[in-house]
Parts: sequence; structure tokens; C-alpha cells
Amino acid sequence: MVTLDQIVQYAKSTGFIFQGSELYGGLANTWDYGPLGSLLKKNIKDAWTLKFQRETPNNVLLDSSILLNSEVWKASGHVGGFSDPLTECKSCNQRFRADQLIENHDNTLNADGWDTDKMYQYLVEHKVPCPNCDKSDYLPIRKFNMMFQTYQGVILEQANQIFLRPETAQGIFIQFKNIQRSTRKKIPFGVCQVGKAFRNEITPGNFIFRTREFEQMELEYFVKPGTELDWFDYWKTYCMDWLVNLGLRKDDLAFDDHSPEALSHYSNATTDIKYRFPWGFDELWGIASRTDFDLKAHQTHSGEDLTYLDPESNERYLPYVIEPSVGVERLLLAFLTSAYDEETLDNGDIRQILHIHPALAPYKAAVLPLIKKSHGEKAFAVYQMLSKYFDVSYDETQSIGKRYRRQDSIGTYLCITVDHDTEKDETVTVRNRDTMEQVRIPINELKAYIEEAVKF
Repeated sequence: MVTLDQIVQYAKSTGFIFQGSELYGGLANTWDYGPLGSLLKKNIKDAWTLKFQRETPNNVLLDSSILLNSEVWKASGHVGGFSDPLTECKSCNQRFRADQLIENHDNTLNADGWDTDKMYQYLVEHKVPCPNCDKSDYLPIRKFNMMFQTYQGVILEQANQIFLRPETAQGIFIQFKNIQRSTRKKIPFGVCQVGKAFRNEITPGNFIFRTREFEQMELEYFVKPGTELDWFDYWKTYCMDWLVNLGLRKDDLAFDDHSPEALSHYSNATTDIKYRFPWGFDELWGIASRTDFDLKAHQTHSGEDLTYLDPESNERYLPYVIEPSVGVERLLLAFLTSAYDEETLDNGDIRQILHIHPALAPYKAAVLPLIKKSHGEKAFAVYQMLSKYFDVSYDETQSIGKRYRRQDSIGTYLCITVDHDTEKDETVTVRNRDTMEQVRIPINELKAYIEEAVKF
């Protein structure tokens, strides 16, 4: 399997991901998404929106603000309880999340839900080594609030303190009443959102797997109480099928259902879809049945009635919620890990290739003049025509073979070559990334051909 170091080097050299603030020595755990990474992120978000909102008639979109009234976070429990269990190695002074130290020491354990005393006792009794210096001598665990704080207005007073949102879900919950009223949606229905979130947490350093600034794709699906576990099972299957359909191998995916004692206080059922990252299986997608915890908390704290009047039964109730929540960056890392390959050709050459799903490929096609001087003008005209409909690359430098290899290495699904015959019959050669097979296609049929080749 590909190593994490290979992925990091590949992502930088090809223009997917760069170290944030690299010119000034970097800033820990920040990353910039280059020309290819930006396109891949956009395609992942488009694929999710298509499947979870556009193709689901009872789901709608929301784009809520990053800055919310601080009362939102008090009601949700984030101000008082959104924290990591932090410990520090006495020998090297490095800080770590205690639950991750425990789970890395014994991957059969899930320390989520353990109190700090239980975690600290485990670290001491099992002499869990420090990942940095290999000693086993930790300070007592303390809670570290993960929300980034800032101030609204020109005076830095406690009264003006606000937070960067640590999740996108609360923006949906506080607009539930407005969304339901304005769309006239009946239960069950869902609200989808793609947006930035910020968590000032201790990170393990696994590239973009866990970062302080990230994008979430969340669905809050509102259902009638008593039906939530059926819908929970439905969305579990729906999410898994979507991942497999986009190219992740079933053998590299697994459900990790949380035991009753490991459930969060707001949940009556939770599972993680785990993916086999280069360091092993780790959380990719969280799916939770959140009961009515969030709506009830905001109703109580705000004093506003958030109940739903069921037109069929004429009863009022607070809906229960199923939440599939996934990070764009984790999905991107999973797709890169799964798709990256190195093939040894018959002549002994190594062919670097990204077998990513055509719909996710940064460039759907590349237009290549066989000879720049003879075919460049016509090739660029083809590029301009196709770029109105797709993300397309144009490449005229080096030999045609090297250009094919270059496009293979970044996942471009089709290479379109303009050659001597193009001037005669208005056809081009189209080469497939995965099979390397070539066919002649009339230029006026290219749009339809590409649409069919790269559809979800």
C-alpha cells in the first residue's frame, strides 16, 4: 500500500496540496490546496451535493454564517463541554490527546466517553509510551476547550467575545423553523450544508487528516420520533454505497458501531465509517442519531417554540435528527490514497497514475497538439470549446508520450490529441487513462462523449 510520505510528496509535486505559509517557515497543521487540489475539493463537494441534496427531493441547502451569537454555543453545550482531554509528557513537554494515546496503544479500545481519571489511570498502569520520546511519565489530564475565540467590534471585552464555529450543524438547527416554514417541507426532510469549521485541537500530524481549519459536508435529517433508528440504518447504507460508487474499495471500508456506553450524551445510535489510511483504519465519516437534543436545547435556551405540527396526525413534537457528517479533506485524502498507483510497463518504465473516479478527476480531459507548430491553433480552439463545459487542460510541451504520462499522473481521464488527420476529417484521437486505448471521435461529438465518460 502507498505510504503517507509518498502521498505528501506526490501532493506537493503535482500541485494538489502545499504547506500553509511555507514561504515563512510554515504554520503548523495548515495547508493550501493548489490548482489540482482546489479542483478536486470542488468536485468532491459537487458530488456530495448532487447525491445528498439534488437527487433527494426532500433535502434542501443552507449556507449559514461562520460567526454566530455566542448564546448558540451556550445552548448547544460547546462553551462548557466542547473540549479535548489534554495531557503533557513530563520528559519532552509535548502535549497529546489522552484518548488518542490510549487508542493508539490498544486499537481495540474506544476511549470516547471515558472520564479523565479513567484515562489517566490507563496511561499510568499500562505505561503508555510517549510518541515523541518513548518515556512514560504524564501530567494529569485536563480539559482543553477547542473553540477559537475572537471579538466582535473594536473593544476587546468579554461581552464582545464570539467564536469561530466548531461545526456547521448548529447553524442548521437554529434555522430549522425558518427552513420548514419557507419550504413547506413535511417530516421527514433534510438540510444539507457545506462549510468551514474551526477546532483548536491537538492534532496527530497525519497530513490533512485532522486540521484546525476544515470543511464539513453535513446533512441534518429531521424525522418523526420512533422512526429514527430505521432512518439511521438507511443513511448508513446510503453513505457507504456513495463511497464505493466513487471508487473506494469495500475491503478498505468498515462500519464501527459505537457501544451503548461509548455513545455521546445526545445520541442513541452512532457509527463511524472507517477507511484504511496508510497508518491503518481511522474515522472517515460519522453518522449519528442525535435524538431531539439540539432542537430541545435551543428551544429551552431561546424560549422559542421549535416544535413541528404534523399535518397527518395533528400532533406537535420536536423532530429527531440523523446526522451524517464528513470532512472534505478526509475524503480527499482517502480518494488520493485509494487512487494513487505506480505501474511497471513492459519496457521497464514506471508509470505514475491516479486512478481516481472520472467525475472527481481535477481535469476531465487534456487537449494536446501532436506537433505544436502544425496543430497548436486547432488544438487550442478545441480546448476553448470544451472549457465552456468541463475543467480541461491544454499541454503543448515535450513529446506526446511524456504529456500522456504527465496527465496520467494527475488523474486526467481523457487525452484528446489533434493531429494531421484532424485537418482532413475534423476528428481527434481520444485516449483513455486507465486502459490506454485510443479511439477517433468527431470534434462535434466530443462534448457528449466526455459527458458520458465522466458522469457520476
